[in-house]
Amino acid sequence: MPSLSLTVNGRPVTGEVENRTLLVQFLRQHLSLSGTHVGCDTSQCGACVVTMDGETVKSCAVFALQADGAEITTIEGLASEDGLHPMQEAFREHHGLQCGFCTPGMVLTAVSLAEADPGLDEAAVRQGLDGNLCRCTGYQNIVAAVLAGAKAMRG
Repeated sequence: MPSLSLTVNGRPVTGEVENRTLLVQFLRQHLSLSGTHVGCDTSQCGACVVTMDGETVKSCAVFALQADGAEITTIEGLASEDGLHPMQEAFREHHGLQCGFCTPGMVLTAVSLAEADPGLDEAAVRQGLDGNLCRCTGYQNIVAAVLAGAKAMRG
């Protein structure tokens, strides 16, 4: 079996995987990082979003071997020892979640949006979250959380 080496949440990891192993499977099954969810198996819902070398990717659409040498951040790696990341805190404060299944992908996408666009507005948030589906909330609280989180990230 082929092997891979990558950095996940700041920690170097190695593993052996079959060629067909998806990044989401590697994270969940080999590294026990269960915050990255498998929602649709078709790369449409965004529950599996992680960052790979600073860019958000749907980990159900990336083979683990494609991530060889990459730096991956999952929801488990977003908070610090000092507490929640500002975007996580904003989702909590603004009730930007209900069941929580989509939340890890939403939060990681939101962080990426906020980092890319300091002047993030409601329209940009709605467009940026287009690839992330929530089946149990309206998006109003999610949008409010992203805007608040972006503001907190700017200081």
